[in-house]
Amino acid sequence: MSQVQHLINVSGGKDSTAVYLLALESGRPFRAVFADTGNEHEITLDYVDRLHERTGGPKVEVVRADFTERLAKHRAYILEQWPKEGLADEIVREAALLNEPSGSPYLDLCIVKGRFPSRMAQFCTEELKTLPIVLQVVVPMLKHGPVLQWLGIRAEESRNRSQQARFNRHDSGSMLWRPIFRWTVEDVWSKHREHGLAPNPLYAMGMGRVGCMPCVNCRKSEVRRIADIFPEHIDRIERW
Repeated sequence: MSQVQHLINVSGGKDSTAVYLLALESGRPFRAVFADTGNEHEITLDYVDRLHERTGGPKVEVVRADFTERLAKHRAYILEQWPKEGLADEIVREAALLNEPSGSPYLDLCIVKGRFPSRMAQFCTEELKTLPIVLQVVVPMLKHGPVLQWLGIRAEESRNRSQQARFNRHDSGSMLWRPIFRWTVEDVWSKHREHGLAPNPLYAMGMGRVGCMPCVNCRKSEVRRIADIFPEHIDRIERW
């Protein structure tokens, strides 16, 4: 029987970092992966990039969603169909130009969808994190044997998360495990202290979330803090 391969999903946040530390303690060989949404703070990108240096664990691999083909189809549709609907040539050319890859998976996804994610249409997580990790890392790993993905999800974070299983099968064929499901936030901070690892510096700056900057699910008070400390990130969203 093939040996189980372990994959740690890292976001740069406190919970996934605690899971990475647990994997180190287990003594098992493992891989770690981070999905760069294109809407990340540079501090988070640096924290993830240097996590292996600070812990002695494996370097975190980075994946990014690619919407090049979907944008091309959308662009071709605009160039072919919009003139038939009577739209001015200038509008058609401008719209087609906006359907070129931007360099940001997040913005490209919004262009493809024709909207930003929202609380009731939170397609960003699946499209920018789950699918890139599954397609680029998990599926190739499955060719060599079973895969167990470790997730940094805690029940006390939200009602939705509290209803998830601690262990279940994913559609990809891999298995999902939530090893810190019953942990409190203090348990998470304690694990950082045990390893002498400082958490992502964004927490000390008052950020409640560090996975995206800003996350579409931010409270208004957090958007206010981001605007005060990192106005360039609010300006970027405004441009998008």
